Amino acid sequence: MKLLAKFNLILLVLFGAGTLLISQLSYNFLIQNARREVMQEAELMMASARSVRDYTAEDLKPLLEQNPQHKTRFLPETIPAFGATSTFNRLRQKYPDYTYREVSVNPTNPEDRATDWEADILAYMRDHSDRKPLTGDRDTPTGPAMYLASAITADPPCMECHSRPAVAPPAMIATYGPDHGFGWKAGAVVAAQIVSVPMSVPVGIAKRAFHLLIIYLAIALFATIAALDAGVYFIVIRPLRLVSDAADLASKGEATPAPLPVRGKDEIATMTASFNRMQVSLAKALKLLR
Repeated sequence: MKLLAKFNLILLVLFGAGTLLISQLSYNFLIQNARREVMQEAELMMASARSVRDYTAEDLKPLLEQNPQHKTRFLPETIPAFGATSTFNRLRQKYPDYTYREVSVNPTNPEDRATDWEADILAYMRDHSDRKPLTGDRDTPTGPAMYLASAITADPPCMECHSRPAVAPPAMIATYGPDHGFGWKAGAVVAAQIVSVPMSVPVGIAKRAFHLLIIYLAIALFATIAALDAGVYFIVIRPLRLVSDAADLASKGEATPAPLPVRGKDEIATMTASFNRMQVSLAKALKLLR
């Protein structure tokens, strides 16, 4: 195997290992960055929903309770969950892949009943007293999504409507019936806010950026190898070949060729100068022998 081929093989192994390491680190970084972006969106959506809930409970509900219709007809606008969910449903008209739900295994409104995976989240939150927000991934018909779930505990205002049917507002009983949404325990996890944000767009952007990075690394790799090959050829291999050809001629007893050009002060130049001196010494020795 020639010197240039050996040099290229070493470069390919080293650069290949470096490229593999860089690509793996870059891919993990880009995917994690995409996940952070998705989580920031989910946290922003959750904060927005909580703001709507607080506004409904603190400002809107007291006003609606003064409405005479509140005594005879249940007004869902007085419920914080209704305000947050309705506001988000308007947002979904433009962003249909984003979802926000307030779910329970025993809701007053059947539309708020938890699905299987949402019920698993509720069960996990009930079993863990720290009640920290829970995050995870799940598959949806439109692709992978990340969810952020926060527990809702039964505080005193909740118990006014969800302890027993006998103490619940008659208008609510007339609307939803007495068979569900009751029996909540004060301080217990009874529901959860769950935000779901699609990951397909940010992850797709991250993967495209990764593919471009690989292409640029490959171009840089081959360009670097080509430049190094040119440098090795003109700086090392070509001068060595001239010395080798001159030595071959001398070994065959042919006429002493002209001195080889010496360029620079590196090791190759030193070797060429030494070879030139050796040729002069050899010519003098042969002349004395003759």
